[in-house]
Amino acid sequence: MIRAHAAAARTLHVRAHGASIWGFKGRTLSRRADQDRWLRVVSAPLDRPLGITWDGTVRADTLLPRSVPRPRVHDLLEWTGPAHRYRAELSEYLARPALQSGGPVLNQDLDLPASWWADLRAALTATATVPTSRRAVRQQWIDRHFDRLLGIPPIQVTSWTTGHGDLHVGNLLPPPLVIVDWEGWGRMPTGFDIGLFHAYSLPAPATAARIRAVFLDVLQTEEGRDGELVALAQLLQVSERGGHPGLTPYLVRRVEQLTGTPVPPVPRPLQAAART
Repeated sequence: MIRAHAAAARTLHVRAHGASIWGFKGRTLSRRADQDRWLRVVSAPLDRPLGITWDGTVRADTLLPRSVPRPRVHDLLEWTGPAHRYRAELSEYLARPALQSGGPVLNQDLDLPASWWADLRAALTATATVPTSRRAVRQQWIDRHFDRLLGIPPIQVTSWTTGHGDLHVGNLLPPPLVIVDWEGWGRMPTGFDIGLFHAYSLPAPATAARIRAVFLDVLQTEEGRDGELVALAQLLQVSERGGHPGLTPYLVRRVEQLTGTPVPPVPRPLQAAART
């Protein structure tokens, strides 16, 4: 990936500098480049099908309304190696940090003006209007996992919308609002984005309450509740695999508030894995 990133910089006629930012399992490598650009290189094995994350950033740049605040993509490069395909995206560099670094789970309450919350609501509303065949969440996943994760029968989602798919403080900038990391955007249950942001924010009670208040008209509906449950189920699956162990009790309590049904315990082998 280091060689691929250097090759992309040469081809796109930029000089990369600064810290190297690695993505999940080394799949992506990003660095600041000159001309106020950000160079991100993505790799994928040739023997595996491409998921929606492969072209999500570029598709978002092309298809989402300009009213949705996000970094612009300025150039694109694709090539194939012996075992991997590569995509380089040269985007706008954002000098401001996200609301929080170090992970998506909010560790302290946010102090944000009402205008920021209004801008977030407007951005999600605009995103929801975009037609796309991209699927960020599938009914089949709900059918397979709801009973095990939540202890309730699978819901049948009746209201789908277009959304970001990974909404949390690490992907949101302070005023003026910018939303980053659009690689997984697509169709999802109504309320999923808001439910995910709320779930990640549960350890910060004042911020969680603010999210519920700003998006009350969505979360209090049956469709919004269903979307929130899907988001909670996805995070409980992450907990099964040892991710965000400190968040798990908050997720369990929220699910039980919404369903009135006890959440099944995390399987013992996975609990042990979470402690190691």
